Amino acid sequence: MPGADKKTIVVAITGGGGQIAYSLLPSLMSGNVFGHDQPIQLNLLDIAPAMTMLNGVKLEVEDLASPLYAGCVCTDDPTVAFADADFVIFLGAFPRSAGMERKDVMEKNVGIFNAQGTALKAAKPTVKCLVIGNPANTNAAILAKAARGAVPARNITALTRLDHNRAKSLAASTVGASVDAVEGVIIWGNHSSTQYPDVRHVTVEDKPILDTSSQAYFEGEFISTIQKRGAAIIAARKLSSAASAAKAICDHLRDWVLGTDGKAVSMGVFSSTYGYDETICYSRPCVCVAGEWFVKEGLRVDAFSRNKMDATAAELKDELALAMHLLEPAPYPAMQ
Repeated sequence: MPGADKKTIVVAITGGGGQIAYSLLPSLMSGNVFGHDQPIQLNLLDIAPAMTMLNGVKLEVEDLASPLYAGCVCTDDPTVAFADADFVIFLGAFPRSAGMERKDVMEKNVGIFNAQGTALKAAKPTVKCLVIGNPANTNAAILAKAARGAVPARNITALTRLDHNRAKSLAASTVGASVDAVEGVIIWGNHSSTQYPDVRHVTVEDKPILDTSSQAYFEGEFISTIQKRGAAIIAARKLSSAASAAKAICDHLRDWVLGTDGKAVSMGVFSSTYGYDETICYSRPCVCVAGEWFVKEGLRVDAFSRNKMDATAAELKDELALAMHLLEPAPYPAMQ
């Protein structure tokens, strides 16, 4: 029997009744993320009005007939969901709708992630957290502040792997190569329209992708295409990314847990590398070994890159300042 000699891990998922969770669960239970011999108990969290739907999701998880399935808890209480959790996947967040100001949506999410950060103290001290609900990087910072003393900040990360995968795929199609042949893509900064998809260190079959003939494209249209990809999908589907987001979540967790074999992948992390302080959750190139991430340091940063990297750092600092003001009101300049 698969996993008979392995201790069951507890994986909690917020927003468990949503479309990303629905796309995520089959892959999560397939063994492709935590290992093909690793039993998993799911703790699914959602709001009270979604409990009927959430229990329907539980029925479908049971019907997957995965040999790794070790039970499922459905709840609207984060303390119950996070109890003894080894991993928490934060999908749930308050979405921005038409007419909402930036401050309004931030205020909603500050409340959600501050409360969930407090509840995170029910998880194991070694719990690994991945924040997907937007604004993901700043939500991760709120979570880390609320969970301080119980969960180390380095165990809380934000998802920029979706942007990484998008950039890798577009770079491959641009030069007519397979995705597997492309190495060295980096997403710097925020999971937002200010992110910097960097190909300056990208190779295709060990040859640099950037040359004089492609530089204008990779410094212009390529960057804006990746920055606006999420909005383009919403415009086309009338829904946000689900299948590709679920795949990116699996990629991020698998690499974090099982390692990247020396290759760097993009992760939103708290670190003081590349000139940005660890108060913001900033996406950087990370190498993962034995369940730990390490920023790949020493990469050359030219003036073009530094300008893009600084711009997205400034946005993150601005978001965090607003979030902290909402948590601890103090005189604060009006947002533009």
